[in-house]
Amino acid sequence: MTAGIAVRGGGAGAGQLTGISPLFRLALRRDRIMLPVWVLVLTLMVVSGGSSIEQLYDTPAARAEVATSMSANSSLRSMYGPVFGDSTGGLVAWRFGVFAATLAAVMSLIIVIRHTREEEETGRQELLSSAVVGRRAPLTSALLTALAANALVTLFITGGLAAQGGTGALALGLAVGATGMLFATMAAIVAQLTESARLAKGMTGGVLGLAFLLRAAGDSGANDGSSLLTWLSPIGWAENMRPYAGERWWVLLLFVAAIAAQAAAAYTLAGRRDIGMGFLPARPGPAEGRLATAGGLAWRLQRGTLLGWTVGYAVAGVVFGGMARGAADLVGDNEQAKEIFARMGGQEVVTQAFLAAMVGMLGMMAALYAVASILRMHGEETSQRAEPLLANSLGRLRWAAGHLVIAFGGAVAIMLVGGLGLAVGYGDEFGAVLGASLVQVPAIWLLGGLAVLLYGALPKAAPAAWGVVGACLLIGWIGPALDLPRSVMDLSPFGHLPKLPGTEMQWTPVLLLTAMAVALTGAGLAALRRRDLAT
Repeated sequence: MTAGIAVRGGGAGAGQLTGISPLFRLALRRDRIMLPVWVLVLTLMVVSGGSSIEQLYDTPAARAEVATSMSANSSLRSMYGPVFGDSTGGLVAWRFGVFAATLAAVMSLIIVIRHTREEEETGRQELLSSAVVGRRAPLTSALLTALAANALVTLFITGGLAAQGGTGALALGLAVGATGMLFATMAAIVAQLTESARLAKGMTGGVLGLAFLLRAAGDSGANDGSSLLTWLSPIGWAENMRPYAGERWWVLLLFVAAIAAQAAAAYTLAGRRDIGMGFLPARPGPAEGRLATAGGLAWRLQRGTLLGWTVGYAVAGVVFGGMARGAADLVGDNEQAKEIFARMGGQEVVTQAFLAAMVGMLGMMAALYAVASILRMHGEETSQRAEPLLANSLGRLRWAAGHLVIAFGGAVAIMLVGGLGLAVGYGDEFGAVLGASLVQVPAIWLLGGLAVLLYGALPKAAPAAWGVVGACLLIGWIGPALDLPRSVMDLSPFGHLPKLPGTEMQWTPVLLLTAMAVALTGAGLAALRRRDLAT
């Protein structure tokens, strides 16, 4: 069969939507851990910004001054976007709006591809479609799940920031939620084009990365969001809704039109192909040469993801490095801001503290890569692609080792590239900045080791590793601003690392974290060797 041949039930009619309700309930049940974590982390990141901004800049004059200085810094504009308002809500929208919209897009594309292309790839969708399930019901239930998640994000952001102004809070919530739904419908299209969930995520993620870069390039050249490059990006649309700064409600029409058009295209494509097929041709072939080994197969499966992270870290490193020299001017005489930077970076010198804080942020984000790479084994197992490999002479440890080398070695590679970019952007202390980046690796490995343990011992609980990484990100992101107790900050392995560059190297926590990572990984592999594979 080919992608262009329709099977029975492909015609128009209400029957194509049969089974939406049970599929939607099933999707919510499957995502009962992942969705709350995403929604909670995303909304807390934004809502907690209100209190941190108020602590940092507690007078209208202080907020006006920082808004002016931020708007004049092209590097800051490229990272966060322009400042449209100097109220507390306006500064929250500036500081967190772009990142919240980007995270909502990531959440949404994962949800849609998980419940469409992944279901087909594993064969579960074919089994469901053999019963009374309409052709377009799976796509509809996936989009409804994404809609529910984005609606909760919109609701929580609006409620959490209502004290700063209900209208601005609603505009910010809608901007974030609408961006998420735009990329949800985009993922729905891509899921029809390719036969691989991995490729679908990569393609949609690539478009998201391009959208972020277009917005960054546009905002670096214009301080009012008027650049053509900014308007070419959906993330640029979100910032141009201007929450707390004379809201532009008409921008929502752009989102509505794009979402409707993409949803219509996805539904049209879904009705023109067979289950399991895609419009882009696959590249089958014999497993020869390096691909015939466990390590070669793992590299083939994960090289695109590693390349994307590497490029992203190179760009982020250069941007953060360029911002470092202006950190002192940004903080100015604000003692509270200096204290927060000191808590984040572990030192009083603002520039050094900023560099240390950015290195720590890169490290925490790299933990997401490590966990995703390790949990790829879980996906290979549940999709039953691992079983034929392990039924032959390939042992479980050799199979797992191929993925773990990519996960742990890839974490080192992206931190190395990120450190190089940071040093190039900063233009000084090359060795110190690079060394500070590599010091983050043991904490990344520790979280990776925890993911290995969960996968090996409790495979059904393996996705909980995302929750642990999310909690570490939340602690590192808002902990210094809220001055959380040391006992809370120490819950994250990153809280035990030396704050480099600028302070003395401490080998004891680095070695202890490395030893713990090795122990967790070893325990996980031992459990994997003993348990049954998923069937």
